[in-house]
Amino acid sequence: MIAEVQAYISRHKLLHKHSKVIVGLSGGPDSMVLIHILLQLGYECIASHCNFNLRGEDSHDDEKFVTKWCKQQNVLLDVVGFDTHAYASEHKISIEMAARNLRYDWFEKLRIKHNADAIAIAHHRDDSVETILINLIRGTGIKGLTGIPNKNNYVVRPLLAASQNEIMDYLSSNKIPYVTDLTNEEDIYTRNIIRMKVLPLLETINPSVRNAILTTSANLKEVEKIYDKYTCETRQYVLHENKIDIAKLKLTVSPQSLLFEILSPLGFTPSVIEDVANNLNAIPGKVYLSNKYRLLKDRAYLIISETDLSEDQDKEYFIYADTSNVEVPLSLSIHRELKDANFKIQKTNTTLQVDFDKLTFPLTLRKWRKGDWFIPFGMTGKKKLSDFFSDNKFNLLDKESTWVLTSGDNIAWIVNHRMDNRFRITNDTKTVYIVNSFK
Repeated sequence: MIAEVQAYISRHKLLHKHSKVIVGLSGGPDSMVLIHILLQLGYECIASHCNFNLRGEDSHDDEKFVTKWCKQQNVLLDVVGFDTHAYASEHKISIEMAARNLRYDWFEKLRIKHNADAIAIAHHRDDSVETILINLIRGTGIKGLTGIPNKNNYVVRPLLAASQNEIMDYLSSNKIPYVTDLTNEEDIYTRNIIRMKVLPLLETINPSVRNAILTTSANLKEVEKIYDKYTCETRQYVLHENKIDIAKLKLTVSPQSLLFEILSPLGFTPSVIEDVANNLNAIPGKVYLSNKYRLLKDRAYLIISETDLSEDQDKEYFIYADTSNVEVPLSLSIHRELKDANFKIQKTNTTLQVDFDKLTFPLTLRKWRKGDWFIPFGMTGKKKLSDFFSDNKFNLLDKESTWVLTSGDNIAWIVNHRMDNRFRITNDTKTVYIVNSFK
């Protein structure tokens, strides 16, 4: 088995000859075989044991076992303890996900601390089969059906070359001690149900079902290369900053697949993504939500934004006569200038130039509100901001991100868009109040 693992490492370029490796060592059969083989192959190994404090005294017994074994083998060991329940509760995630996050974060810290080349994890072929089935049950894209990757940044998995049975045979023939996690025998976890019930049932239909699943997975990995190349190129074609061009999206081979690749990392579920794809021709205004993001169906674009844009809706920020600089909620620089022969009017949307004596301080910076109106520069009649937005084809995101600068009860400036005619510079103006906005 050592030769098979060595060949697998070489074929997939997981480690080089003199690699220093952080090895995740739980004390279970898989991790004990992993570190044993890596040591036999001459790699410099630093063991890392995570005590998740989930199994009472058994967790502490595992830690003691690993500590004793590493001392006997003269292997450097780092041990860390976690309050996994507290972490899971704080981050509102499952115990399994909490343990995973804690483990990989810790391994990365150790890699940096020891200047190691890689982090070796003891996943094997059967783990990959189980992962494929779990992803299939939960719903996934093509990547979820390709199994556990043998390399992901600094994380490598040399034991994907071996099956669970081969690992147990290696333990027995080399008389390697290990501990048993009894929770692996409980059917309360999805992975254990797959291992203990689903796969044995599938093997009654096809005794070689594990190999069949892995063969399919290997085929899909090759397909994924073509898929990734196409989606990467097409993504650049349809996505510009936070806007998906609907017309361009509809010209792609599979709009729904491309939407999945763009939106699923943002937390949008497959059912929501399917709904988006089916409503590309719908009227504007529909909003789709994930936990942290939302997607607005506009006329020509699907617009992605974070969901906390309305936090400042009711906040007001005051600007006093002597204020020269504003950082929150917008970046503004402010100064006054005498209106003399050298004064020049700047005609840009990001600069406000008004008659200082017409202003009432403090000015107020706030989000626009329903019912707001102003008198557009160069006009004499009132105009509702909602009509101004419609005339200028503002989408929902544009409206929500619009700020106004008010003097008393009057809007002096729709920031970065239009000033109010009542505050314009005239022949009688003595001092000009100038605000520059930095988008």
